[in-house]
Amino acid sequence: MRIDEQELVRQIQEGDEMAFAEIVKIYKDKIVNFLCKFTGDYQKAVDLSQETFMRVYFKAHKYRPVAPFSSWIYAIASNLAKTEMKKMRKYAVLSLDEVQNRVPIEAYRKNPPDSGLTRNLRKALDSLHPRYRIPVILKDIEGFSQEEIAQIMKKPLGTIKARINRGRNYLKIELEKASCVENSFTKKEEYQDGCA
Repeated sequence: MRIDEQELVRQIQEGDEMAFAEIVKIYKDKIVNFLCKFTGDYQKAVDLSQETFMRVYFKAHKYRPVAPFSSWIYAIASNLAKTEMKKMRKYAVLSLDEVQNRVPIEAYRKNPPDSGLTRNLRKALDSLHPRYRIPVILKDIEGFSQEEIAQIMKKPLGTIKARINRGRNYLKIELEKASCVENSFTKKEEYQDGCA
């Protein structure tokens, strides 16, 4: 029988490392997946998840059982991710020489990047402002209810509903644009190949 999460947190507050290990076991994969979808970088997601669990352990005394524990831990993870994304945007400078030397052309021929809808969706999600990206990921990928997302983000329910709606609309528009661009390339290739 699994111990209630509230009880585990109470035990962590008393310094029980076994209770902490149980929380990590329950949430490790969920938090890494969430952060990976948010940042687009698996290693960064692992690093941020470790920081999330360190904060859970050292700040357990701040947790109040008025909301589910999952809301608290996802709030910590999303705040860390937002901070990291701000840092990344601030320092996102890369020379062309670094890009050319990083991955040989043959690697793309042997293992082309994922294509189609998955690539377009990832690109659209990456371009979505974190204000909208976080609620969309929590709702549509992680499966949280809008009420839970409101608790995680500490925003009114109406704000969360609006952000999910705006985020979804943005993604829809971006995916439609990408689809039109791909269709026009396909038609040009067919015409150049003598097919029409």
